[in-house]
Amino acid sequence: MRYFIRLSYCGANYHGWQIQPNAPTVQEAIEKALSTILRTPVAITGAGRTDAGVNAAMMIAHFDSASRLGDTSRLIRGLNSLLGRDIAIHAIFPVADDAHARFDATSRTYKYFTHREKSPFLYPLSWQHPPQIDFDLMNEAASTLRQYTDFTSFSKLHTDVKTNNCTVTHARWEQEGCQMVFTITADRFLRNMVRAIVGTLVDVGMGKLSVADFGHIIEMKDRCGAGTSMPGHPLFLWNITYPYEIM
Repeated sequence: MRYFIRLSYCGANYHGWQIQPNAPTVQEAIEKALSTILRTPVAITGAGRTDAGVNAAMMIAHFDSASRLGDTSRLIRGLNSLLGRDIAIHAIFPVADDAHARFDATSRTYKYFTHREKSPFLYPLSWQHPPQIDFDLMNEAASTLRQYTDFTSFSKLHTDVKTNNCTVTHARWEQEGCQMVFTITADRFLRNMVRAIVGTLVDVGMGKLSVADFGHIIEMKDRCGAGTSMPGHPLFLWNITYPYEIM
């Protein structure tokens, strides 16, 4: 039987989602906890890969079980007792045997949080932006993202993907309480893509680049032309959609 897991996590103590040697990851922590409770090795597949320090308000993963698990509420409680405070399992539910957390996903949404005034409470999950930054110009540049599909300029170099094409359907800075938040939705994202986009938009907002320059950078298809990658701690994987209903 195949099951989906809906979870969230703070990425500060992890070297990203995906298992890698000699570094703690979210996937590794969950696989160890699942394997301990189910008393058999369990591998999980996530809907995406978040980088080191990046958070997820919503992540979906799937795993297979040799038998029906029955009441999954006990499993959820067990996992949450084994996992640290920075990972929370919210739901586990059966899906079709061919349902796939990554390949079935039709869109992902990320949010990047910023704030203006120094705050001892916001800084762990938000970036303090300069007071003179122009968010109207940044939104003008962000709106051009929907005109392009090849985002090589915002991709980490030497990745193993077959294409750097993505379809961006939403990209905008908006005020949320005392913070300015960049929300971007696409069918898929490249490694480091959102942080590189935000860094380049910040260069626009600071007057280092024009809106036209932003478009030229995308057309260059060269990571060296884009801005600095922003810190990971203010970035959240916020939502994932599927062509069928999930909990």
